[in-house]
Amino acid sequence: MLNVDLDRFDIKLLEIIQNDARLPQKDLGESVNLSTAAVNRRLKKLSEQGVIESYNTKIKPEALGFNITVITTIKVINEQFNELESLRKLFSSCRQVQQSYYVAGEWDFVLIILVRNMDEYTELTENLFIKNKNIKKFQTLVAMRKDKVSLSVPIEI
Repeated sequence: MLNVDLDRFDIKLLEIIQNDARLPQKDLGESVNLSTAAVNRRLKKLSEQGVIESYNTKIKPEALGFNITVITTIKVINEQFNELESLRKLFSSCRQVQQSYYVAGEWDFVLIILVRNMDEYTELTENLFIKNKNIKKFQTLVAMRKDKVSLSVPIEI
């Protein structure tokens, strides 16, 4: 857990750049009543503290042919640390896996996966799950529609 003190300027800056990280620091400063140099120092500090993890561009998956979003739940056989770490690394290294969660409850992992078609997903299941001796079972949910897709943090000012 991060132990970071954020003031109202930091929070406002985070809210703005979370929605559009391309804004020039001069414009950011005008929005929060800070100088460009102060904005620069604050953003650098927030990055160094790990509050800002990265600056990304959101690409529409369908524009690159990734037309299917699949949510997969996974149950493992062996929950020893090294076995779980091996799976975590496997899932994290797969380019089609957009999100990977180790979870509590009936299932052990939940993956959000983007694929071009069901043939690609079938091949992926064989490589990630069926051939893996530590996977007990998995369940596939195909998203019919994406009503909301976001990694934005709900910021309250």
